[in-house]
Amino acid sequence: MPALDTIPLIPREHLFGNPTRAQGQISPDGKWLSWLAPHNDVLNIWLAPRDNPDDARAMTSATDRPIRQHMWSPDGTSLLYIQDKAGDENFLLYRVDVVSGEETTLTPFEDTRVQIVGSSETIKNAILVGLNNRDPQWHDVHRLNLTTGELELIYENNAFAGFMADDTLTLRMAMAQNDAGGTDYFRFDGNSVEEEPFETTAMEDSMTTSPAGYTVDGSVLYWLDGRGRNTAALYAQDTATGERTLIAEDDKADISGTLRDQKTGEVLGYTVTYLRREFTALDAGIGASFDFLDGKLEGDFGISSRTEADDTWIIWNDPLTAPAKTYIYDRKAGTLDPFYVARPELEGAPLQPMHGIEIKSRDGLTLPSFLTLAAGSDPDGNGKPDAPGPMVLLVHGGPWARDEYGFNSQHQMLANRGYHVLSVNFRGSTGFGKDFINAGNKQWGLAMHDDLIDAVEWAIEEGIAARDKVAIMGGSYGGYATLAGLTFTPEVFACGVDVVGPSNLETLLSTIPPYWAPMVKIFHERMGNPETEEGLALLKAASPLYKADQIIKPLLIAQGANDPRVKQAESDQIVGAMKDAGIPVTYVLYPDEGHGFAKPDNSLAFFAITENFLAETLHGRAEPLGDVLEPSTAEIVEGKSHVKGLGG
Repeated sequence: MPALDTIPLIPREHLFGNPTRAQGQISPDGKWLSWLAPHNDVLNIWLAPRDNPDDARAMTSATDRPIRQHMWSPDGTSLLYIQDKAGDENFLLYRVDVVSGEETTLTPFEDTRVQIVGSSETIKNAILVGLNNRDPQWHDVHRLNLTTGELELIYENNAFAGFMADDTLTLRMAMAQNDAGGTDYFRFDGNSVEEEPFETTAMEDSMTTSPAGYTVDGSVLYWLDGRGRNTAALYAQDTATGERTLIAEDDKADISGTLRDQKTGEVLGYTVTYLRREFTALDAGIGASFDFLDGKLEGDFGISSRTEADDTWIIWNDPLTAPAKTYIYDRKAGTLDPFYVARPELEGAPLQPMHGIEIKSRDGLTLPSFLTLAAGSDPDGNGKPDAPGPMVLLVHGGPWARDEYGFNSQHQMLANRGYHVLSVNFRGSTGFGKDFINAGNKQWGLAMHDDLIDAVEWAIEEGIAARDKVAIMGGSYGGYATLAGLTFTPEVFACGVDVVGPSNLETLLSTIPPYWAPMVKIFHERMGNPETEEGLALLKAASPLYKADQIIKPLLIAQGANDPRVKQAESDQIVGAMKDAGIPVTYVLYPDEGHGFAKPDNSLAFFAITENFLAETLHGRAEPLGDVLEPSTAEIVEGKSHVKGLGG
């Protein structure tokens, strides 16, 4: 592909290193701006006055693991964030006082995972949290005073997977999985839960039906509901009478989110995402604001933070072929001011457009998919390359999740290196209605995998992919799909990259985190029940471990040692089986990571190894490894010789 030689190589650091800024927010009173940015090379929380953004100071001092999520306390006096240890997903809640800078651990417990159960528009100094420090399987509900740090037990839980509260921080609902694999919803009567559920779902509706919260006065409960239909629609339920009113629906995709009035809790608009994200306003003022923004911004946008008065919004903007930008939108003044560019080093970089496409499966399902063509391969911009070339099938995790349209660092790196990149929403993916999800039930390694193979065949027939130069790559379920691809269909793929992917579905289900136990029935119904002879046989047949001797193509495996979802044993098992069979494999282990790689140094090391691994087989280009591994904790357990630059 000669044109590729004339296109600059985008440095890995620009795509996967620390962003300059991220996750911009505004305080409830509109006086402060906050964001994440490097402090001593680690992402921390920063703060600046709204009227003087340059007067910024770091509010936290994380030195090892980056802070990846932060929020404002309802009263605006403090910043909150959650953090785990080395990827163990035992997230604790921390508070930083805006004035003094004093930091407090609000949930000072070991081996505990905090959940936010409820917050309030009228009670500003408290929230409800769930803590599993008494029993790792169950989250007890506590009222947390954000000022004093006092925790008051509200409900000791020995039965329920989740809760919902109203604006008074009173528990109104408890959820439990039923024997069918669906969900039962119970009302609270004072401090106790009623014996009979007031709403229930079957297994088929469990992933498209959920309560979406109460209005502030508690008179209306919103639902995203797929019962009696395919796609999830938005309903309002009168809490006194139980009467339900349909607000919005879409034939192709679920209603995926709502925008609420912060004073009343009423729905002002909703989002539907099929191939592209579409917002529909139900309020004239909101509609006018979105029309204004649509006229000012290129690409997709949305609200990431709002003041209590709703007069100022922080707007994210994905221009798609330029780095993400964030703006401050003053609704009263009608001004849109730049806040920051997330990765300014990507300004002017040769970023490639993404194409939303529909692919037909062999049994007639429509698979919403996303294609990014290799840099330089489509000079006339018609969405088709001039000639077939190497392709990476990039498979999403979950599997009960989805791929979406927009800037994607992995797509951009791979396309810049000379590969077409295809991401497929295979059956079992969420967002496209319950029929699409349920078509994946008990289809791991079967029809779910067939969808991926059908997408590859589509790309070959369309003149996009060269048949002998297709790689498969992904994390979590995508890692499983990689292993399945190289074991079940070894002739299809030239190589594979598996990140934290399970190799043995039986051991995967036997080692789930304890706080997932209340929901284990859904795994049995959708994957196979290891407690039955038929289910166990299904799980074993779908486990790549037992077909490891079928692997004939190069394989790269990356694993976090502290992963609570897909244990290190999942990677160890298949690496061991391949070694026993005399099959080469490259295995990279990160001792301080979990289900994916949070530290930029580790992420950079992984993608450096990956692009050089792919270059060996697919013959794309790669930025040399250089000294990228030195600051990372990556341990090359097996197969250094299979990656250019790693050595023997």
